[in-house]
Amino acid sequence: MKRNPAGARHAVIIALGTVLALPLSAPARADGDETAAAVPDGNVTVEVVAASGSGCSPGTASVVAKPDKSGFRIRYYDFVAYAGGGAAVAERRKNCQIGVLVTVPAGWTFAVAEAEYRGRARLQPGATGLQRTNYYWQGSSDNSSTEDTFYGPLGGYWSTRDVAPVLVYRPCATQRVLNINTELRVDAGASGYYSSMSMNSSEGDVDTLFNFTWTQC
Repeated sequence: MKRNPAGARHAVIIALGTVLALPLSAPARADGDETAAAVPDGNVTVEVVAASGSGCSPGTASVVAKPDKSGFRIRYYDFVAYAGGGAAVAERRKNCQIGVLVTVPAGWTFAVAEAEYRGRARLQPGATGLQRTNYYWQGSSDNSSTEDTFYGPLGGYWSTRDVAPVLVYRPCATQRVLNINTELRVDAGASGYYSSMSMNSSEGDVDTLFNFTWTQC
C-alpha cells in the first residue's frame, strides 16, 4: 500500500485493516475563524457533468446527494476489472473519471473531509487487486492520489476510507467541478485463474461516499 504524507486511509475487506491519505487546506475567513460552521439552510444540489472511461460506459454512473447535506454518493453499475481464465488484457484495468458539480447557497463553501469506497473482490490465491483514486478541483494543479492493494485469496466486500486532516475548500463564490478518477486493476498471478474487483452498486452495499465539511465565506 502507498500513501500520501498527510492524513490516513483505512482499507477493510471483511475484517482486514490498512491506512492511506487525502491532503486538503482551508480558505481565509473574513473573521479569521477557520472553524467549520453549521450546515447551510439553502438548497444543495449535486450532479454529474461528465463521465468517461472503460469503467463507466454512458449512463452507468450516477450521483446522489445525502438529504442532510453532509455529502454525496457515487454509484457505478458497470465497473469491474478481471483477469485470468482467458480474460482479455484490456479487462485487467478499468477506470472511470467523473466530474461532479456541487451547487451551494451564497456565502458558503465546503471541502471534502472524508471519502469512503466500497466494492467486492474475488481474488484467487496469488492474485492481487488494486483500487486507486485521484481527485482534484477543476483548474487546480493540486490533487490527491491514493491507492490500496489487496491480496488473494480474498472473497467478499472491501472498503477503503480517506480521511483529510487538512482541508482544501473550494474557493468562495466560484463554481468548480470536482474531478474524481478511480481505477481498478487485477493481476491473476501465476495460477492464471479468474479473479475480479468491482464497484458495482447492483452487488449490494457498494458505492463511493464523499462527506463535506462546511464553512462560511
